[in-house]
Amino acid sequence: MSARSKWLDVVRSPLGATALGLVILVALAAVFAPLIWGPQAEQVDPTAITQGPSAAHLLGTDSLGRDVLARVMVATQLSIILAVLAVIIGVVAGTLLGTAPSVLPRWAGRFIAGVVNIAVAFPGLLLALFFAVIFGVGTTGAVLAIGFAMAPGFARLTQTLSAGIAGRDFIAAARVAGVSRIRILIRHILPNIGEPLVVNATVGAGSALLAFAGLSFLGLGVQVPAYDWGRLLGEGLNRIYLNPAAAIGPAVAVVVAGLAFNMLGETAASVIGGRSARRRGRLPLTALSSAPVHAQAAGDEVVLLVDDLRVSFPGPDGWITPVRGVSFTISRGEAIGVVGESGSGKSLTALAVAQLIERPGRISAGQLEFCGTPLQEASERSVRHLLGTSMAMVFQDPMTSFNPTRRIGSQLAEAASEHQGITRRAAMDRAIDRLQAVRVPAAERRAKQYPHEFSGGMRQRAMIAMGLMNHPRLIIADEPTTALDVTVQRQVLQLLAGVRRDTDAAILLISHDIAVIAQTCDRVLVMYAGRIVEDLPAAHLHSHARHPYTRALLDVVPELDTDRSTPLKMIPGRPPAPGAFPVGCAFAARCPLATELCRERDPELVDDASGHRVACWHPVDGDQPAADAAIPAVTSALPIAQHEGATR
Repeated sequence: MSARSKWLDVVRSPLGATALGLVILVALAAVFAPLIWGPQAEQVDPTAITQGPSAAHLLGTDSLGRDVLARVMVATQLSIILAVLAVIIGVVAGTLLGTAPSVLPRWAGRFIAGVVNIAVAFPGLLLALFFAVIFGVGTTGAVLAIGFAMAPGFARLTQTLSAGIAGRDFIAAARVAGVSRIRILIRHILPNIGEPLVVNATVGAGSALLAFAGLSFLGLGVQVPAYDWGRLLGEGLNRIYLNPAAAIGPAVAVVVAGLAFNMLGETAASVIGGRSARRRGRLPLTALSSAPVHAQAAGDEVVLLVDDLRVSFPGPDGWITPVRGVSFTISRGEAIGVVGESGSGKSLTALAVAQLIERPGRISAGQLEFCGTPLQEASERSVRHLLGTSMAMVFQDPMTSFNPTRRIGSQLAEAASEHQGITRRAAMDRAIDRLQAVRVPAAERRAKQYPHEFSGGMRQRAMIAMGLMNHPRLIIADEPTTALDVTVQRQVLQLLAGVRRDTDAAILLISHDIAVIAQTCDRVLVMYAGRIVEDLPAAHLHSHARHPYTRALLDVVPELDTDRSTPLKMIPGRPPAPGAFPVGCAFAARCPLATELCRERDPELVDDASGHRVACWHPVDGDQPAADAAIPAVTSALPIAQHEGATR
């Protein structure tokens, strides 16, 4: 259903029809009332002072004999204009305050967030009175007072919405591409939070109208000779026992206009909410030497060097370290696969390498070098440029990998224009060329389409094309085939292999599918509980895997000739939570070979001098077939579906 059809359906509903009718009524009164009733509202009649309702004056007259009804109608224009101006000020100021922590230094962002949190705790009308004292009595002071009183609420809303968008994959992709914070804010975050801000601004207009009426009633708002509904209400209340209609008229006007704004906001929310719900041949194997990890791949160009990498986050009882002591290297043209269950630290390791761990998370390492540059010591600007030009990331969810409000071509072109200094036209031409390189049909037409117009496989191809906009030396593919059917999975994996072959780029492939890793990579890193427990050539995975956990992962993969009458084999128990790693080997509680030594001491990752590293006190015989050494099936264990649904 199109947005136009959705609007028509909502307008036909009782709520939508009432909201539309009230909005039209208020708009017509604001535009035409001064033209129709303007002279009558200003006509002074000494013979008709403070009269009650009559055929000539339906709401009576004021102290100068002016018609109250005419003045109520004429006051519509000024009342609506002032409320809209206050809302605009509140939205603009609130958006600036809400997005400031995203672009300012951390200390300044935390200070602004603290001020906003304090301001939100006070009632809006109390803040309006406070600002009215600061800005002074009068129309201008009242507009500024109400606008700034509304700003904290919009700032809090903007912070919340921005935090939800900032965690999306397309924001991470923009950071990897080296896009500046301000540009990410303007091009990616604000367009995605605009709709709820508009809805809340519409609802907020009703509150602003009421606040304005309150200030004018107290004598702090509109001053004579101008008048709005609040001023008329104050004048009517002074004579409420003589002529109640003089007070009821402006009060009804405030209520009707407030309902119009609030119901319009509810109508827009139902339309936008419905629309949002809908959007919703390989290179030779590279053998490792027996040297320490930082000296591995000698003689080859080391693209990525990771030594003793740790990622920590604050917890209620201290720091939690879900990635603890990961070490490996990747050479030019090499493909390394990372496998493991949910929570093993695979994706956190990749995000740490790409410098995408947000504060308060911490990254520490003995060495963390990319293309010879120490990432922990280099300046933020140089790291951003290096990662933007030499590293590409392909995320696991193709739907969230792109900004839904921008065309595919412009998102690809942004990566090139940001770092290569080329014109917009040249960047778009390169985007079309890269789409053609990843075999997207009708690339020129497709570049003008939005992400929702692409299928899942095409979005993943476009994501790979984005990584190729510059000249990447490392491609990090974080479960790139998740949620894709097997045919598209094969196409995406073949495409990555082709890119690797054509560009000599290294690939770090993260997957929960150990069979895919074995078929597409040169080396396999098996992770468990934040550590690498085995590192071996992919060609030796089925025949020489020595860690019981690796053997268990191999054994739970069903084969075509598996006996259907027997239950599927499973790994008993659950992986330990990141904040509750046990003493000793983390796999000991699930391992049938575990001894007291395993429960007391954590084994080191030891190289057997043949390029095979394993962290186990009782490694399995490397020549024993996997099926013979795997963990036996247990009916109370986790199902294989839960094992293969690994997250990060």
